[in-house]
Amino acid sequence: MAAATPAFDARTDLRVRITAGIVSLVVGSLLLGAKYLAFQLTGSTAILSDALESIVNVVAALFALGGLVFAGRPADRSHPYGHGKIEFFSAAFEGGLIAFAAVMIIYQAGTSLFRGLEVRQLDTGLLIIAGAGLANLALGGFLVRTGQRSHSLTLVADGKHVLSDFWTSLGVVIGLLLVRLTGVVWLDPMVAAIVGINLAFTGLRLVRHAAGGLLDEEDMQLVHKLLEAINASLVPGIIRVHNLRAIRSGRFSHIDAHLVVPEFWSVESAHDAADAFERQVIAACGIDGEIVFHTDPCRRLYCARCDIADCPIRVEPFRARTALTVEEIVQPDFVPQAAMS
Repeated sequence: MAAATPAFDARTDLRVRITAGIVSLVVGSLLLGAKYLAFQLTGSTAILSDALESIVNVVAALFALGGLVFAGRPADRSHPYGHGKIEFFSAAFEGGLIAFAAVMIIYQAGTSLFRGLEVRQLDTGLLIIAGAGLANLALGGFLVRTGQRSHSLTLVADGKHVLSDFWTSLGVVIGLLLVRLTGVVWLDPMVAAIVGINLAFTGLRLVRHAAGGLLDEEDMQLVHKLLEAINASLVPGIIRVHNLRAIRSGRFSHIDAHLVVPEFWSVESAHDAADAFERQVIAACGIDGEIVFHTDPCRRLYCARCDIADCPIRVEPFRARTALTVEEIVQPDFVPQAAMS
């Protein structure tokens, strides 16, 4: 087994992620106060829907910050694979909160349509919501970029939620502009209802993504990245790779695969070659994680693709080393077609 030598300092990376979480919490709290003030001034149901989502933002940011701190703890005897999966719980929790906010928004919109409402001081409310929306756009972009750089699902989920809040604010601004221009007051709760429906889909998508991580759903983006690194790192004696499995736990990746090596190699030679190959692959991927290769003997099935010049057991001349494919590296027990004929 070879552990990764990260391309970045782990402590610095954790500090960056926690700082981003704190920024999300502080800015979200300030924007919540601004939106609640706008609701008090206008009485708008659409603005209330925006404020309700901001409450979710603050609660989710607080939960995400706790998740980031816990996920950054090193592996121990109780958690030998680390604590990174807490980020999936955090993302699922945030998705659930978004869906709950959507239900509350739709309910409030329906109530307002039934009872009627009076909207006032629209100009002031529009300015406040427009400013809050632009702030959410900047914050959401910052969180998503930081999360992608540090492989943090929590930050990415939080950033996408904040970006959805920007679209909410934009919809509210458009709706209030229509109310102001046309005088049709029922457009206000209609905008709120549309916002709620959109939020419901956003929350469900987040929950689905988090559930995939908790159930160790195959990460095909990581598999393709590994395939490229493996093909670039192949050397004589590393014949083929198959039965590859790869998952992410927070920013940490766990990978294992079977490595086909010449059957006449000693245990020591196969071990040393596998260790060196593991280090090359993990470095070429540029990921933080570990990779474990199980060595399989070639059983003289791969001679046409094995480029060891002095092989004493060759039964077929070497023709060409073909690049590995996704289908081959994930195959449990890949056998060349030539050996099956």
